Amino acid sequence: MENNKALIAMSGGVDSSVAAFLTKEAGFDCTGATMKLFSNEDIGIEGESRCCSLDDVEDARSVANRLGIPFFVFNFSDNFRREVIERFITAYKNGETPNPCIDCNRFLKFEKFFLRARELDIGHIVTGHYAVICYDGAARRWGLKKGADESKDQSYVLYSLTQEQLAHTLLPLGGMTKAEVRAVAEANGFINAKKRESQDICFVPDGDYASFIERYTGEPNRAGQFVDKEGRALGEHRGFVRYTIGQRRGLGLSLREPLYVCAKCAARNTVVLGKESELFSKSLTATGINLIACDRLTAPLRIRAKVRYKQREQWATAEQTGDDRLRIEFDEPQRAVTPGQAVVMYDGDAVVGGGTIE
Repeated sequence: MENNKALIAMSGGVDSSVAAFLTKEAGFDCTGATMKLFSNEDIGIEGESRCCSLDDVEDARSVANRLGIPFFVFNFSDNFRREVIERFITAYKNGETPNPCIDCNRFLKFEKFFLRARELDIGHIVTGHYAVICYDGAARRWGLKKGADESKDQSYVLYSLTQEQLAHTLLPLGGMTKAEVRAVAEANGFINAKKRESQDICFVPDGDYASFIERYTGEPNRAGQFVDKEGRALGEHRGFVRYTIGQRRGLGLSLREPLYVCAKCAARNTVVLGKESELFSKSLTATGINLIACDRLTAPLRIRAKVRYKQREQWATAEQTGDDRLRIEFDEPQRAVTPGQAVVMYDGDAVVGGGTIE
């Protein structure tokens, strides 16, 4: 697969458009492609969502035409439904809080899209992520580092990349700031130079996950009990999928003191409430692990780790306790460690690896 061809994942946004421009400028033989991931009928809404809309496809096509590169639309909606939407629903129904963007990267961009590039005899895929891929000649291993723009760094959502994927992926925006990216887009007359970013999960554009799950499955979210850690009833909840670990507002209860969501039990259909101090924990276990810096942790390792996208990394010790299991012990207790979210480990700016919090 070593050739000068590159397949650019073009979402219609400014980041992937500038990634395409920079890849062409670097001398690659470029082809642009948008992944059609769902239709509005698939997610039970009327009107266009921010992602996969006709406008997004046409914005991507406009940039490809301006760059003079071929452009395609790949229909990956079946894969997206199976690998992202249904994983999302299953996780919520199990009392977890998933991160579908990580699943989309893992199973769509860097698996299905990557395989499509292979089928087309294209040597590299290109995305608009803010992260840096590098090669360590001494270790004979590919690595992943944070993007230069700390406010836009996306290394957290890329921890699942394999050595083969890293070897054949280009991330042209890794050394740039968002302002610099927009300036390149404006200088080249791209139609999406000032296009706003979507902050929502693409298939839940209104942010109402519980209603989306009801529409998609046709099953109502059953009411149940709020309980304290001793199991005493505190009132009725409106379906445990409506609540997230650490939540205080919107519980619909009249309480003598502030209480927070500390846990959810799918088997009993309960939401456990407690004081803020009960939200903190010093350790976690994770499964579904992927290591980038090494094949396996053979001894306890000092790292910095974060348990959510926007969190700053915290000092911890990581230990691999099985083929697919990590235990991470933090120096200081961490607030609202949430099952279903990702924990990602760092050594300075380099991603060591990560997994899904169990």
